[in-house]
Amino acid sequence: MFSAKAKADIFKGIIDVTSPLVNEVKLNITKKGLSLRAVDPAHVAMVDLEISSDAFDAYTAEDLELGIDMDKFASIMRLAGSGDDIVVEYDQNANRLIVKIGNLTRKMALIDTAGMPDPKMPNLDLPGKVILKANEIIKGVRASEAVSDHLALLMNKDDFELFAEGDTDTVNLVLKKDELEDLSATGKYKSLFSIDYFSNMIKPVRGEEPITIYLGNDNPIKVEFDIAHTKGHVVYLLAPRIESE
Repeated sequence: MFSAKAKADIFKGIIDVTSPLVNEVKLNITKKGLSLRAVDPAHVAMVDLEISSDAFDAYTAEDLELGIDMDKFASIMRLAGSGDDIVVEYDQNANRLIVKIGNLTRKMALIDTAGMPDPKMPNLDLPGKVILKANEIIKGVRASEAVSDHLALLMNKDDFELFAEGDTDTVNLVLKKDELEDLSATGKYKSLFSIDYFSNMIKPVRGEEPITIYLGNDNPIKVEFDIAHTKGHVVYLLAPRIESE
């Protein structure tokens, strides 16, 4: 049994967070809410998402797993405006997801979860931490996309920096400690990442909403933020690009 009602932006938030990395997800449903964890096909990035049951206007569930085709689910959600009421229900007899948008009902076949992996979240001890407004980092990433396919993130006790270098042009974003929500770094840290992956990770965050970034030297990056009006939480991990000698 599963039935959930919410504004479309709650469901669209799940799509925005997961679909850039994976096409198919195993959605874990309990009385407390929804969760999923998935790794992209290239094993470069991981997403971990949780949304509490109280993010929904109505929510009834028992423990179950649903295999969701995110591309198909996204195509359905494109029929709804962000303020529309959406009802999502599980039809156990037909093994289908029923999505109701106003007077429209769409029934979607589900994927068998038997062969879908259950990735473990690695325990990363990353020494640097910064909390900043989404619009600041998004500005730097957008500028970098025109210059290179990768960017460097750097951190020390005084500032946080984004740097991208192409064949002819460069981009440099420097935010001092007093311009940040928080900065914690006992040393100097730098790692290089794919712009495409990193850009997709921060796109779901809007305006001045905070993003937390954990960084080390040539280590994976951990990115965290809230969704669903702070009733949900997202953690991304992204493997670094190692510079050749």
